[in-house]
Order: sequence, then structure tokens, then C-alpha cells
Amino acid sequence: MVDTIHKLVNDINGPLWQLLVYLLLGVGLFFTFSTGFVQFRLFGRSIKAMMGGRKCDDASQGITPFQAFVTGLASRVGVGNVAGVAIAVSVGGPGAVFWMWLTALLGMSSAFAESSLAQLFKIRDPQSGQFRGGPAYYITQGLKQHWLGILFALSLILAFGFVFNAVQANSIVAATQTAWGWKPEIVGVALVIMTAPIIFGGIRRVSKLAEGIVPIMAVLYLLMAMYVLLTNLSAVPAVFSLIFREAFNFEAAAGGFFGGMAAQAMMLGIKRGLFSNEAGMGSAPNAAAAADVKHPVSQGMIQMLGVFVDTMVVCSCTAFILLLSHVSTNPGEMTGVQLTQAAIESHVGSWGADFLAVLLFMLAYSSIIGNYAYAESNVQFIKNSRVSLTVFRMIVLCFVYFGSVTSVPVVWDMADLSMGMMALINLIAILALSPLVFVMLKDYKAKLKMGRDPEFKLSEHPVLKRRIKSDIW
Repeated sequence: MVDTIHKLVNDINGPLWQLLVYLLLGVGLFFTFSTGFVQFRLFGRSIKAMMGGRKCDDASQGITPFQAFVTGLASRVGVGNVAGVAIAVSVGGPGAVFWMWLTALLGMSSAFAESSLAQLFKIRDPQSGQFRGGPAYYITQGLKQHWLGILFALSLILAFGFVFNAVQANSIVAATQTAWGWKPEIVGVALVIMTAPIIFGGIRRVSKLAEGIVPIMAVLYLLMAMYVLLTNLSAVPAVFSLIFREAFNFEAAAGGFFGGMAAQAMMLGIKRGLFSNEAGMGSAPNAAAAADVKHPVSQGMIQMLGVFVDTMVVCSCTAFILLLSHVSTNPGEMTGVQLTQAAIESHVGSWGADFLAVLLFMLAYSSIIGNYAYAESNVQFIKNSRVSLTVFRMIVLCFVYFGSVTSVPVVWDMADLSMGMMALINLIAILALSPLVFVMLKDYKAKLKMGRDPEFKLSEHPVLKRRIKSDIW
């Protein structure tokens, strides 16, 4: 049965991703040019907004901008940065790294647009009083297409609530097996026990844990990468040259309708890049909407910064650790977590596998709880009841265990399918709602020029006021 499902998933993945590759790049290019390269012009401002976002005006209504940033980063920075990059390099070659970079740089503008929209259309939960929102909400309110909002919510629940959490658990098992020989079943049960009290605590507990874990694990991994770069400094220029040279080697085409236009490096780089940074996928807006900010653009900038940190910093660390090692990246020998572990061991010795196993556990565990936060908001969108949330949480725990005892190819291919469905719906939605993004950005820049701390007031925009029924702005 698993083999049959795996074949069906791959049959859909082929044409879906051949379309999405161009749609992702196209939407990224559209928002990059139409916003006047917002990801570069407001980059410094985004850092300032993130660093100054440790407090919110009313803690009873939402989480802080910084908590929204690290909750988004908790989901982004996970096995995609370790196992995903290794898979991309081993199958697509060093050139895949270039396409990961390009996806991130263009995707920063898409992330800006989707998270700004999530803030604009956020609502107050009638029971808790907390803010919540995301693509399902702006599709329903902005496009007046409730059925499409439901379809997106279901896709996200499948992706982040179930499949992605199985991916995270799968990589934890792979790392602990390589390092210490632990049995998958035991690790799976332990993960379920550790995850349950956090997800049953809701978004506030998730954001608090993410605020503590994410900075620590990011710093540890960056320190490891800095050591590798410094000890192999003379080889770094050659690695850069290899990445750019192989990026445009289209001899081994990915096949399908677009045939000779997309090489393995391009396809794998974009797929693994999207899995890691989630730009344009519609996931991070769910965390962005929960933040208490004065202007929607503020959270758009902060989530845009998350894409940069995830891919341009953390994924690049993994790529250079791999390409500066003496470990073979040929497909069929090693892949995923084991390949990254072997590369680190070649740099620092046998303790490297233990180090990565511990770090990967922190990465994947924080991703599980970050993924849950996204999915919870969409469960509430469909049916906001205690019973539906409890049932959903139990299924999440089942998938954590399922991922622990299932083979790698099945889990990753299911992740690609669910991720692709989400991205397709969300990219179309943010393109249709792009005029609203331009209004918010124009308002933000105008108030900056006036020397004021930008604060969005819906009453100043009659066209938006007629369209958005909200007492928040």
C-alpha cells in the first residue's frame, strides 16, 4: 500500500513542480520589481524592526513581533537546512545551491507580500481574544472565495500538521541511529511524549519555547560553520566557482513538459530551497498574523528577514560544510542527514556526528512545534472548537510517530506534494491581492518620510475600509 501511495504521489509531483518552479520565480520577480526591490531597500529596517520587537502593546491580544519572527524561523530552520541541502547537493550537484540562493532572494519579496496581507486581514479569536490569520483568511476576506480558503487550510494542515512533522521526526531518527544506534520506535515514542505537552499548550506556549530554542541552535550551527570556513579558507573561492559553474549545467535535464529547460540542479535547488525557507508557500503568514504590530508592513519585513536568515545563512552553512569536506556527495552512497554528519566528522572528528545529532534534534523539535502553530490556526479557521483541536492534536502526534518509522523517500515526496499544493494556491492569491500590498507599502514609506513611526489606520484608506471589516486597524 505504501508503494502504491508513493507512486501516485510521484505521478502528481512531476507536472506540479515543473509548473511551480516557474510560478515561484515569476511571482518573486513580480514582487521584487513592483515593490522597487523591497527586500534590499528595507533590509536594514527589517533588522531594526525585528530587534525592537520584543514587546507588544497588549500581550493579551497577540505575541510580540520577535516571537512571531522566531516562531516562523522555528518552522523554517529545521531538517531542510541540514538534510534538505544534502539531498539537493547529492542529487542535483553543487549548482543546486545557487538556485536555493536565487529562490530565497526573490522569495523575500513574496514573503513580504504574504505576511503583510496576513496582518491586514487578521482577526481576533472570539474565545481567546488572540490575533490569528494567514492565507485562508485573506483568501476568504480579500478574494471572497471561502471554498478556496478552505482548500488552502486543508492543504496546510496536511503539509504542516502531518507530513512536515513526519519529515522532522524521520530526520531525528536518522541522526540518532547514525550517532548512537537508537531504535526508531523508541525515538518515535520519546518524540511523541515530548511534543504533546507543548502543542496542547497552544500558540503562546509554542512561541515562548521557540523564543528560547531558536537563537541557541542557530548560533551553535553558525559557530560550527565558521570553524569549517576558517580552517578551509583557501578552498572557499573554488567552492563558489563550482557552485556558479554547475548551476547552469543543463545537460541532465529534469524531463517532463519543460524538458531541456530545467536541470536537476535547478529543480532540486528550488524544491529544497522552498521546503527550507517557505517563501510564498503561505506558512509563515500564520505566525505573522499573530503578532501585535502598528503597521502590517512591519511584520512583512520581519518575515522577509526570516527567509534571508534561513537560506542565505543557515542553508549556506550546510552547503559549504558539505562541499569543503572530502566526503563523496554522489547519489546512492549517502544522502540526507547521514551525508551532513559524515561531512562534519571529516572536519572536526568523530564527535561531529554526536554534535549534529543533538543539534538536529533541537532543529527538528522546534520545527515540529512551529509547524503545529501554523496548522492550529487553520484548524480553527475551518472549525473552531475544543473537540476538533483535540482530535487534530492527536493526529499530529500519530504522524510524528509515523515519520519516525517510515522510509525517507516516501516522507520527502509526500512533503513535496503537500507543499506544492499550498504554494500553488497561495501564489495565485497574493498575485490577485497585490494592489493591497502596494497600498500598505506606499503608506509605510510615506510615514517614514514624514519622520513618523509608521502606524496603519484603515480610516485613511476609504477603498480598503469598504473591503476589510476589521476593528483592529
